[in-house]
Amino acid sequence: MTDTGRYLMTSNPPDGQVPGTSAAGVCKRPGCGNALPAQDRGRTRQFCGTECARRYHNDARIPAPAAAPAADSPADPLAALDTVIRQAAVLTRAAREQAASLDPARVRAQVAEAEAARRRAEAAAVTAAAREAEARQETQALAEALAAAREDTAAAQAAAQDAADTARNAAAALAELRSDTAAQITAISARADEQAAAARADADRCARERDDTVTAASQARHAADTEISRARQAETDARDLAAQLRADAARERDALGESCQAQLAAAHALTQAERARAERAEEQLETERADRRTLTSHLTSTASDNGQQPRPGPRAGARSK
Repeated sequence: MTDTGRYLMTSNPPDGQVPGTSAAGVCKRPGCGNALPAQDRGRTRQFCGTECARRYHNDARIPAPAAAPAADSPADPLAALDTVIRQAAVLTRAAREQAASLDPARVRAQVAEAEAARRRAEAAAVTAAAREAEARQETQALAEALAAAREDTAAAQAAAQDAADTARNAAAALAELRSDTAAQITAISARADEQAAAARADADRCARERDDTVTAASQARHAADTEISRARQAETDARDLAAQLRADAARERDALGESCQAQLAAAHALTQAERARAERAEEQLETERADRRTLTSHLTSTASDNGQQPRPGPRAGARSK
């Protein structure tokens, strides 16, 4: 069936009926009058319950024709006529019900239901595709975040290397300071010896100078010791800072690695779930399409048989629920 034919059949629903919904009706059994129960999918119900369906089909059965009486039989002809009239009434009612089953409004309602189911399946497929694209974008964002984390780790390693270089430079400066201090101490000792020699020649004057020189040497030695202590403390602080930087970089690297692994696992699980939903939606869509093709073929065969008169016979009596 083409889209134009489908539109013509679904654009004119029965009065008081919304397109895509089943028309409310009453039970098919004469004399019942109960409303049909609501349903979402499947064949349209014709009876309000199993009891009405059973009674309807029992009433629709054509009684077996009685044997024709012999020409010389004394049977009452009125009884035979009454039997024929009952059979004619049953056949007439069956013909009317079969003609009512081919109501164009009911056919349009069934086609509208199939079209609504197809549109719902297509909407579900579009939603699944959108979710899959969103999951793909999230995965790409996580990959970019992982690359940024790797770059941050490389920067932290470079910072640690710079700290190590700074510590080495500090150690070299400390060694140079020790050498300078030793040279200063040597110079001071030589100066003290010279002052002591001069003090021997001039004991009164050089004794005071010697005391001053010894005091100055002591102060210089104390200052040198202080500088050495400061240099050692600076070296220790530099080593502690480098170790702390290495530990912080390692913790950040491990935390970033674990976070990225968890995010990648979550993205993978989400992608698998969305893919499974998409596959289920596709399977449901294929099922709906098969039902639609079956309904279309049934409607085509019904339309081709619409001009033929129903044949009375055992087939009407053999219908089941």
